[in-house]
Amino acid sequence: MTSENQKIKIRIADYKDWQSIIDIYNQAVLEKDKTADTQPITVEERKDWLQQHSLYKYPILLAEINNIIVGWCSISPHRPGRKALEITAEISYYIDKNSRKKGVGSFLIEEAISSSRKKGIKNLFAILLDINLGSVSLLEKFGFQKWGHLPNVAEIDGKTCGQYIYGKHI
Repeated sequence: MTSENQKIKIRIADYKDWQSIIDIYNQAVLEKDKTADTQPITVEERKDWLQQHSLYKYPILLAEINNIIVGWCSISPHRPGRKALEITAEISYYIDKNSRKKGVGSFLIEEAISSSRKKGIKNLFAILLDINLGSVSLLEKFGFQKWGHLPNVAEIDGKTCGQYIYGKHI
């Protein structure tokens, strides 16, 4: 995919990418409207989660421009260990603040849908803060629908917000 004359490449993350993944995530933490984490995290704090995503069915997809990681999308199992739910996965995605509005998020969502279909996943969902309007627009662009709303379940810097659950049968 070409975005502003730059080619976006997608690949699966490995342990050498963990710091870049965390760096991009921490940008979102500091912005206060993209995640419910309120303090930056470290690779060590998320090491178990990162290791779980090295599995074939549930990877972290990376977007790169000129060999620089500019975003990522994780595909995670929904309620691991419950056989009937293996057809459903959760996606989470974060884009470097300097690479937003350049098609990176769209490219990652497209690849997550395609990759998930190939692996037998039939449903994808995302859980997001209801104040994250950019994410709402991106998901709706790809046909995700609001499956639920958890009102007033998060408090960030003294402000209360909720979470949306957006889903799509793929």
